[in-house]
Amino acid sequence: MDQDPPEHRENRQKLSSTTFRPTSTFQAAKLERECKKNWDLFYKRNKTNFFRDRNWTTREFTDLMLLDKTKTLLEVGCGVGNFIFPLMETCEAQYFYACDFSPEAVKLLKMNPLYNENVIKAFTCDITTDEIQNTIQDNSIDIVTVIFVLSAIHPDKFRKVMENLWRVLKPNGVVLFRDYGVNDMTQWRFRDVSRISENFYARQDGTRTYFFSDDETKRMFEEVGFRTRENGYVHRQTVNFKENVDVKRTFVQGIYEKS
Repeated sequence: MDQDPPEHRENRQKLSSTTFRPTSTFQAAKLERECKKNWDLFYKRNKTNFFRDRNWTTREFTDLMLLDKTKTLLEVGCGVGNFIFPLMETCEAQYFYACDFSPEAVKLLKMNPLYNENVIKAFTCDITTDEIQNTIQDNSIDIVTVIFVLSAIHPDKFRKVMENLWRVLKPNGVVLFRDYGVNDMTQWRFRDVSRISENFYARQDGTRTYFFSDDETKRMFEEVGFRTRENGYVHRQTVNFKENVDVKRTFVQGIYEKS
């Protein structure tokens, strides 16, 4: 895992000390009420064309290469299948589960020619509630992936998500996590009026995003009983020579085990 560069720590301190103009309480509550609707509209607009396939996941998370016919995997926040379908072409499992908050996303995923309920079941689920229990039994999953998902959820509901991940995992099962880190360049691009609360912002389309620190992420998992195997910042640089764009990215990545 990458070390946090000094300049990032300095920028993080500046960010934490900046006075923001928060989004109104009314608007923040409206965004929460309309969260599902806004994500459905996002997928209706973009269909399957917005996100690239996540072919990097088996390189970053070698646990995925240990999947075999004895193991089950659950992807939380599956979107339209940019992670699960490339993974199914690389790895075998006893069964794959994939859930998403957005019914529109799940509908698009099921339209993929690779979708076959003999090997994968996709379903709509609000992971911040007890809905997951309608489909997934407690202590039944070997690997849960939560990749760029938790950031779209209100921070007040993080604890419930952690508890649900704990419930569905078998003993010694693992959560593979990656999400946006504090000081990621996209955080600096948000206007002050987009800030809902600390490190939590609203996009123009009504969806939201949160930026995590590594300490915060570690604490969230450990507070419900997980043992931290890996936890830290991942720094990447996105270069688009055609558009002369050089963007520094900061993510938080971790592996957490149910002991």
